[in-house]
Amino acid sequence: MYLGIDLGTSALKALLIDEDQRVIATRSERLDVARPSVGWSEQDPAGWVAAAEGALDSLKAAEPTALAAVRGIGLSGQMHGAVFIDAADRPLRPAILWNDTRAHAEAAELDGLPEFRALTGNIVFPGFTAPKVVWTHRNEPELFSRVAKVLLPKDFLRLWLTGEHVTDVSDASGTSWLHTEERCWSKRLLEYCQLDESQVPRLVEGTEVSGTLRPALTERWGMFPTTVVAGGGGDNAASGCGVGALASGTGFISIGTSGVVFVSADRYRANPESAVHAFCHAVPNTWHQMGVALSAAGSLDWIAGVLDARADELVDGLGPLPVGPGAIQFLPYLSGERTPHNDAKVRGGFVGLDRAHGRSDLVQAVLEGVAFSFRDCLDALTIPLSEPAQLLAVGGGARSRHWLSIIATVLDLPIGVPAGGEVGAALGAARLGLIAAENADPFDVCAQPPLDDIVEPIAVLVDDYADAYRQYCRLYPAIKGL
Repeated sequence: MYLGIDLGTSALKALLIDEDQRVIATRSERLDVARPSVGWSEQDPAGWVAAAEGALDSLKAAEPTALAAVRGIGLSGQMHGAVFIDAADRPLRPAILWNDTRAHAEAAELDGLPEFRALTGNIVFPGFTAPKVVWTHRNEPELFSRVAKVLLPKDFLRLWLTGEHVTDVSDASGTSWLHTEERCWSKRLLEYCQLDESQVPRLVEGTEVSGTLRPALTERWGMFPTTVVAGGGGDNAASGCGVGALASGTGFISIGTSGVVFVSADRYRANPESAVHAFCHAVPNTWHQMGVALSAAGSLDWIAGVLDARADELVDGLGPLPVGPGAIQFLPYLSGERTPHNDAKVRGGFVGLDRAHGRSDLVQAVLEGVAFSFRDCLDALTIPLSEPAQLLAVGGGARSRHWLSIIATVLDLPIGVPAGGEVGAALGAARLGLIAAENADPFDVCAQPPLDDIVEPIAVLVDDYADAYRQYCRLYPAIKGL
């Protein structure tokens, strides 16, 4: 048996699979986010441990024999967070999360130093780890003086599981300290942030063994003393492993709280000017690029809250398939935007409102605005990469065929829908645990799952949506700086 643990922003998920990758059981535990100030986003690392304990204790109660047979554990998790721990491995403050923008000035300052883009292949975004560390050094100096290590969120769970300070290269790619082509820490970039290599975790590949489960936990869950914990991956790299996006040119869209367009590559290629992320993949000698839209399904959840309705009911009210672009356009910049604008301060809006418009028009505009933001991401990726022939869809938003039809038509690409069952980061993590435990071939283990459906672009609407997208592209310059 093999176990994947995915530490998300709103929930932790544990997934148990057997040697044939059949899902035996899953458990999920909710997580809370604190927002103590405008633009801030924090979580207590103790809450992650409590959630993991709850999920695994529940798995033991339901599947004690299967859990006891686990040989490998893989981790995936939300990226870019900063977990400050002291010499006794205790958190010094709540973790600063990926969607926290307090360090936007520090990010701009670091990004102005040519070495950062040259070595990492990426813009220093406000959500990345490095600017958060500089902010903490400047604003919480006494606390910073006691920092022994800075960990990423999933790696705090690894510390609890194994006692080891380790991260994998895919997650490390989102810190702004990794020499991405060489897959190693940059001493110089760490020094800019008042850190040295002793204060960051040891690097491994996502398929490597990072440690073994602590004796107290093997006893608690009845596991083997030799149960290994793989390096794992950042959430999107782990999702790539889950959907089989390893070969060059394969990829997926993730319609979660944020949105991602992800394409794998067999060599390092960077394009920071378009706010594309160039990261190491979770398997050796492989990289990936991705564009990130900060509010995807989060935009739909927002309008559902405003309208006091369930998101799925609002989408179902639009009918089975789109009939063409709406008259209203929506800019989904509820938390700023990353690709292609790198603008933490911009905010969203509706354009073209009329007294005749109602809730269905607003909902349609939100779905189309998110689809246009995916088009922004894909267009940014096509500069250094050939366009993929198909993308798979993961995340909560992938359950809506109406929304997938809009996205397929806007991108003018087929969207594959994996067959019922588990895909994504938790499965990818479990697969990485299998690879580490058995020294298996990643490309054999991380095969593409069978597809339930392929959502094709609606040919008669492609040109109409292309016209609507061109109009959408005119709106960001019009509101920038307002």
